Amino acid sequence: MPELPEVETIRGQLEERLVGRVIGRVAVDDALLVAPAAVTAFARGLRGRTVTAVRRRGKYLLVDLDAGPPLALHLRMTGRLLWFPGRPDPDVTHVRARFDLGGGGTLVFADMRRFGRAWRLPEGLPDEEAYWAGRVGVEPLGDGFTAAALGGLLAGRRGPVKPLLLNQAVVAGIGNIYADEALFQARVHPLRPAGSLDRDEVRRLHRAIRDRLRAAVAAGGSSIDRYRDANGDRGGMQDLLRVHRREGRPCVRCGATVVKTRVGGRGTYLCPGCQAPPA
Repeated sequence: MPELPEVETIRGQLEERLVGRVIGRVAVDDALLVAPAAVTAFARGLRGRTVTAVRRRGKYLLVDLDAGPPLALHLRMTGRLLWFPGRPDPDVTHVRARFDLGGGGTLVFADMRRFGRAWRLPEGLPDEEAYWAGRVGVEPLGDGFTAAALGGLLAGRRGPVKPLLLNQAVVAGIGNIYADEALFQARVHPLRPAGSLDRDEVRRLHRAIRDRLRAAVAAGGSSIDRYRDANGDRGGMQDLLRVHRREGRPCVRCGATVVKTRVGGRGTYLCPGCQAPPA
């Protein structure tokens, strides 16, 4: 599933191409993408609107328009947003929707497993953050994500730290790849009870989360499985991962053999030499 760095990469690419452009024809090939909205109503509500900004909230993309609420897009597991300066490549498969832009260019939403969604936020929201409350937590690259804030989120929690990092209602945008990477960099075992981390460990984890996410954004995300950016290109972070997907290989820090286990039902990579298990 695309995580924060992959979605942020796509956001930046679409911002360059969409802002100031008028949405023309909207063709929805799969009604499930926009359900429960009707296909005709969804398309009609976007046609003729000018894109004013492209934002990200956690793993969600938000397209601001000159009238009406933003368009929200969620790629889920296998969704892809592909930009074509002219007509779309006919070889693109699993197309669910196409958005034609005035002056040329098409944005294609393709999704093999059909889990991705597109919808308009409710009309007349007095505060958009109220809409995300309970769904999307603090942004780990935002100013509000401090070591003290992370410590507050961890305090008193008895469950393992990794599932807490994956809980989108707590911290927005971190997925399986970057949770493994951050915990490895911070030398914290993923099964450690979240509330058991001391102050120094919380600081290390805070720095590691921000460092690994920033590095991944700079590398254009990780192209593991089907992820491609809006140009159809692979990211570069998969070549820079330090522990994730490195089962059986020597740890880059201590030389111990990286192992794979399961934490919270998710495949989890760790170094038994660097990440001491909980007592």
